[in-house]
Amino acid sequence: MERRLHAVVLPPGPRLRDALAAALDGSGPAICPLSPDLPEPALRDLLAALAPHAVETADGTRHPSRTPEPVPVADDTAVLIATSGSTGTPKFVELSSAALRHSAAGTLARIGAAPADRWLCCVPTSHISGIQVLVRSLVAGTDPIIHPRFDTTAVDAALTASPGLHIALVPTQLRRLLDTGTDLSRIGAVILGGAPAPPGLLAEARARGARVHTTYGMSETSGGCVYDGVPLDGMRAALDPDGRIRLAGGSLFTGYRLRPDLTAATRDGDWFLTQDLGALDGGRLRVRGRIDDVINTGGEKVVAGEVAAALARHPRIRDVVVVGRPDPEWGERVTAVVVPAPGSTEAPRLPELRAFVRETMPAYAAPHELELVEAIPLLPSGKPDRARLRAAGSPTGDAPAPGRDASAEAHRAP
Repeated sequence: MERRLHAVVLPPGPRLRDALAAALDGSGPAICPLSPDLPEPALRDLLAALAPHAVETADGTRHPSRTPEPVPVADDTAVLIATSGSTGTPKFVELSSAALRHSAAGTLARIGAAPADRWLCCVPTSHISGIQVLVRSLVAGTDPIIHPRFDTTAVDAALTASPGLHIALVPTQLRRLLDTGTDLSRIGAVILGGAPAPPGLLAEARARGARVHTTYGMSETSGGCVYDGVPLDGMRAALDPDGRIRLAGGSLFTGYRLRPDLTAATRDGDWFLTQDLGALDGGRLRVRGRIDDVINTGGEKVVAGEVAAALARHPRIRDVVVVGRPDPEWGERVTAVVVPAPGSTEAPRLPELRAFVRETMPAYAAPHELELVEAIPLLPSGKPDRARLRAAGSPTGDAPAPGRDASAEAHRAP
């Protein structure tokens, strides 16, 4: 382990792209991209855990004075990504140049990208989604168009000037492009990830000409490694007996920086053990939800993601996230946080949503609380802020007390 590591606290742009290119080809140090918008205390904590040799900012390169002694990385490590975990000490995922290139090549092949195709980067470059857009451009030998942040007007202008751009988005961004009337047929391919996409959103986008690929992956897999339920070339997906998703292949991370204990806990030989539950439907992987999002209500276990998927099909729901909120009697209560569909004459009410869920799921999975919001709060990565959503909000509707509804009570343990 002799390679130097630089924390790169830069906005999206040419300087970051050049630092990434040098990290990939070995002519420069390994890099860990961090957002320049981080509050100073948060940045200080990340640097203390990272132990880099230098910090690159818009003002130049400096050597940190308040971090531990710098620790080199393995010679084949090119990029480190700080995970977005909201609790505990930050983790840094170590990715080799080979893993990043393997992922990029797999994506280019799967979407049928032509040699001269370009990419538009408008997702955070401190996350694997943005970094991988830049890696794909480098592998393809084209110059990416880089936006400092997502803006529908800027995206529309870029597509007008350069039709056929490929783009990575989270569902909220795709929704905003639809709402502003962007001609999605001008996009080469939409790589959609970060959060489950409501079926209605996918149907509307495809009806408007978008070529959308839903993806599943994480920093530990160099980004999306399963497209439309099928692993990219050189990747494999399987399930543990309890339904936990396992992934293997050339895009896997090397380990967590300075945390061999965490690395050992998530690796089983060639396999990476995810924190997600899944199912194989006709050979295609379907993600049911995160293990830590399983709601224990009255002794019954409810997969929050499956309830959200059921509710997303309701005609008067535009967006929904399901979480478990503390309940003094039943441990947790199933709570639906809902964005009503625009133009609806009446917002959905709790009794009808409970009945809607019970059409396809056990009665105990039906929500006992409904909160109507204008928008789902998001993390910088574009994923729902579940910690915030689990906090008590302003429930609406006629919510029966957990266990007081006869049909639900019959399915609960005493």
